[in-house]
Amino acid sequence: MTPPLRSALDFLLHDWLHAESLTARERFADHSRETFDAVLDTCERIAREKYAPFNRTVDTEEPRFDGERVILPQCTHDARQAYAESGMLSAAQDYELGGMQLPYVVESAANAFFGVASISISSSLLTTGNANAILAHGTALQQQVFAANEFNGRWTGTMCLSEPQAGSSLSDIATRAVSDGEDFERDPLGPRYRLQGNKMWISAGEHEMTENIVHLVLAKIPGPDGRLVPGVKGISLFIVPKHLVDTEGRLTGERNDVALAGLNHKLGWRGTTNTLLNFGEGRYPVRGSAGAIGYRVGQPGEGLKCMFHMMNEARIAIGMAATMLGLAGYYASLDYAKTRLQGRPIGAGGKDTTQPQVPLIEHADVKRMLLAQKSYCEGALALNLYCARLVDEVRTGEPQAAAEARLLLEVLTPIAKSWPSENCLEANSLAIQIHGGYGYTRDFPVEQYWRDNRLNMIHEGTHGIQAMDLLGRKVVMQGGAGLALLARAMGRTLDEARGHAQLAGWADQLAQALQDVEATTRAAWATGDAQQALANAVPYLQAFGHMVLAWTWLDVALAVLRSDTTLSIAASQGRMGAARYFYHYELPRIGAWLAVVARRDMTCADMSASMF
Repeated sequence: MTPPLRSALDFLLHDWLHAESLTARERFADHSRETFDAVLDTCERIAREKYAPFNRTVDTEEPRFDGERVILPQCTHDARQAYAESGMLSAAQDYELGGMQLPYVVESAANAFFGVASISISSSLLTTGNANAILAHGTALQQQVFAANEFNGRWTGTMCLSEPQAGSSLSDIATRAVSDGEDFERDPLGPRYRLQGNKMWISAGEHEMTENIVHLVLAKIPGPDGRLVPGVKGISLFIVPKHLVDTEGRLTGERNDVALAGLNHKLGWRGTTNTLLNFGEGRYPVRGSAGAIGYRVGQPGEGLKCMFHMMNEARIAIGMAATMLGLAGYYASLDYAKTRLQGRPIGAGGKDTTQPQVPLIEHADVKRMLLAQKSYCEGALALNLYCARLVDEVRTGEPQAAAEARLLLEVLTPIAKSWPSENCLEANSLAIQIHGGYGYTRDFPVEQYWRDNRLNMIHEGTHGIQAMDLLGRKVVMQGGAGLALLARAMGRTLDEARGHAQLAGWADQLAQALQDVEATTRAAWATGDAQQALANAVPYLQAFGHMVLAWTWLDVALAVLRSDTTLSIAASQGRMGAARYFYHYELPRIGAWLAVVARRDMTCADMSASMF
């Protein structure tokens, strides 16, 4: 692994977020800086030994189906086993569940090593998210049988939402769940149903790495007339295991009626199986009839409510994945720029061709591209760790602090997912550019990082969906309380920054950006017409995200100024340089984005299909 990542994580965790202060709380009382460092050391080692050497392998040796089972490279099995044995699947869980009771911010930082090393060799975060959803909404026995066996690494988990005909429009899903027999409500594993339908884009939906796969499936329970309830209110959540189990978690020997219909072959993330699954088609009749057996989680019609527990975690995880891929490209292009000799710098009198060639990094435009990557990726890393720290506050803070953290997290989640997905992808593009022609060959890793990262603007809610969530719900809910809370948090940073001469100008820029975003939010909704307000939701998301990242960089810059002299001078100067770049080159861009939102510009929305 690259030392810059560990240095960045240590600074952000301890000098900026003061993660060690969490050990004063009862849940984390057994921990210390030493135990946090030990977890990071372990994950860094596993990533270096079991993930990084095989990143190209899992890209070129895609999952394949031999008619009976999915074949994966041995390195994928080994990486999953090493991760499971490390205890990271249950890192944040209670001791009673075999967990470490580790703060989520430390867990997130530790998982960063795996993202940089090989993003697609493992799908462990899906398993953790699945188990967490069951833990939050399942019965005690569902938690014991399904969640516990996912946390201990014995089984893996998926999330099955989308369908071929529905895409992101979950209100249009057609998978049906009908009660299984007159005694369906008395099954100890939960109310028992038979599911029929198709689920698309299911990551890790079929493999042989574990003895069982626990699918969390969204489906609709028909009404008394046999018809599916329209909209999202009819959606319920079900546990559908690949192999049926008893109340002790033992396999019964019965294969559930879940069949692989096909593997999707993707641009990136090729190491993870991505599947179309058929539920209840009769390929594997169970107990004498077709229909996949599933156990309802939570109440009927509350499936999305339960699943969103998993989806919000997944969105933050995707933001972190995008960030790690951006950093991987940045580190590769930085190394290349330092070692590749090409061209001569321009002096006062122009180029002197009699002089020897210099490393690429000596050229001003290469420095620009490196600094852009640094500001995007290290800024995104800081934001995602800040969101993880908010999760710890929600879980262990005092009631008022926890409530505020929950509201702030609601506002920031669309940014934490989408901003890195767009801007760290741009970082990957710049990494290719620095490599020149070599960048788009397979002799260098940066083209793979770009391909892997391109999926993240679609993963877990597209850019447009996140934008409408932000402008259509998050900043206006509770009378704008979330945006007001964010403004107060930013205000505390602004007040402190104005006390430092070198940061005062940035503080003024950020204060103006905040005023502009607030004014634009009001202007967008001035007519109360949702179609007009949301017509330019994506430019709003882009501007809002840039404002949040500018705030993040200002707060990080304050931490640099507060830090003791043991920190590397070069590292501190690098962070200040990245912050300066963001304020000089990036924050000024928000004016054009906000302008179309504020005037409710309908240029795009008014185009009819025939005009294209």
